[in-house]
Amino acid sequence: MNTMDFSAFDFSNRHVFVAGGSSGINFGIAQAFARAGAKLTVISRSADKVASAARQLEALGTQALGLSADVRQPQALEQAFATATERFGPIDVLVSGAAGNFLASALDMSPNAFKTVVDIDLLGSFNVARIAHAHLRKPGSCVIQISAGQAFIPTPFQAHVCAAKAGVDMLTQVLALEWGAQGVRINSIVPGPIADTEGLKRLAPTGDTLDAMANRVPLKRLGRIDDIARMALLLASDWGSYITGAIIPVDGGFALTGPRDFTAAAAASKRAHA
Repeated sequence: MNTMDFSAFDFSNRHVFVAGGSSGINFGIAQAFARAGAKLTVISRSADKVASAARQLEALGTQALGLSADVRQPQALEQAFATATERFGPIDVLVSGAAGNFLASALDMSPNAFKTVVDIDLLGSFNVARIAHAHLRKPGSCVIQISAGQAFIPTPFQAHVCAAKAGVDMLTQVLALEWGAQGVRINSIVPGPIADTEGLKRLAPTGDTLDAMANRVPLKRLGRIDDIARMALLLASDWGSYITGAIIPVDGGFALTGPRDFTAAAAASKRAHA
């Protein structure tokens, strides 16, 4: 993240709230906003991880608050948002990125396993947005959902994620219609295969599958967390002030290559966990 140029972005004294913000893409986004001067609230289920994330953000020279909350539990979210806004004021930017994933065919997946991912990804996104609404700066706030290409690309061994993320993107567009008159913008970022993330480790658990995935990207490289963070900064800045209801792939053209088959990756994952 230190190679990113932040000179075009100034979020000084703005409050950015990141759900699922203690690791991976979401934490990278939080770091980008911290370097651009924002005050950060990050939440995740793990109290230890979120405390560590807050310390790392403060080391970048900003104020940060880490709170433990599960996006599936509305009461915990209500408390987290109330605490955050009492500390830093109304929320200028909300990043909603809590997610779960694993490789399994529909027949090998239990109803509870399917429900778990839908509850985290879709119900969690709804809970975060609905409860955050009362705490958003109106007009002028921006909501960013972190989606996935499975939302619009049928993908074997990903029935749960395909269903959940398709719902997230439709939720984004509905909320853009309902909240636009209040001056609240909401968009989805769709990351492609991003290096050094837990999600990619699950979908491409071996060197061969990782190389095959990178080769399928038209730009012939895996994405970086910086790539997603830059788009988040753009959408939240004045440069993105007329963008709402958009589903934006940041994937090097990966979505253009159509459905992908994770059969080999699923077999490798099963062998690794046998």
